[in-house]
Amino acid sequence: MKLNLQFIILCATLALAPRASAHEFWIEPTEFQVQKDKPVVADLKNGQLFKGTRQSFFADRNTYFNAMIGDRTIAVTGRMGDRPAIQLDAPDMDGLMIIAHEAAPSSLSYNEWAKFMKFVAHKDFKQAVTIHEARGWPKEGFRETYTRHSKSLVAVGSGEGSDRALGLATEFVALDNPYSPELNGTLDLALFYQGAPRADAQIEIYERDSEKTVEVTIQRTDAQGRATITVKPGFDYMVDAVVLRPTSEGPIPEGDPVWETLWASLTFSVPAP
Repeated sequence: MKLNLQFIILCATLALAPRASAHEFWIEPTEFQVQKDKPVVADLKNGQLFKGTRQSFFADRNTYFNAMIGDRTIAVTGRMGDRPAIQLDAPDMDGLMIIAHEAAPSSLSYNEWAKFMKFVAHKDFKQAVTIHEARGWPKEGFRETYTRHSKSLVAVGSGEGSDRALGLATEFVALDNPYSPELNGTLDLALFYQGAPRADAQIEIYERDSEKTVEVTIQRTDAQGRATITVKPGFDYMVDAVVLRPTSEGPIPEGDPVWETLWASLTFSVPAP
């Protein structure tokens, strides 16, 4: 029996997806500004430097997947393998749309201690090596579980409205509307973890121009979990932050993941003049 080509591609996608791990994950709309009578289309992407591969829709990989506009909540659904993963009917109302996605847990293995050390240095987890060694965990072949917590802001029509906390395990909240004509070159953000402000956390800001050139800067949140970033008209932005924590405060069965990472991202654009 000959296998259908689409089925072969689908199986290959399923086999490869768990390895798309230690990179950023974000929601990327086809257009960050749409008219209210037009559909909203966006990709889930995984990659580096605000450049990545498009991920397909699989219902069992999502623990939360909704879009909010005004007081309306729209479930993001689809057929297995849909790409773009987000295909919403025209909302027929003006406002700031918040698209939010939480991914089901996945895992990876560290076969080289140097790779883990490079990761924790890049993400500024100063105590990770000390904790790992103090608990006597192996330095090769140990596992990490990870989850993704992504949001994107899309202006529908006027784009008026505000971002808000949605109760994700970790999330960014834009305290300014990036589509507001009153935006004056900076945008305030808040970072949350388990519903509380996350103070003194490293955040990475990815700024992409119309030629797809990307610049990366790093900041830290203040004592209230807030940061002010510089933004420019005509540029797209992604902000990213990672939580690293042991999977348990007690003994961990041999072979189980010892670390857990929770990745937060937020994407938006600032309209050109």
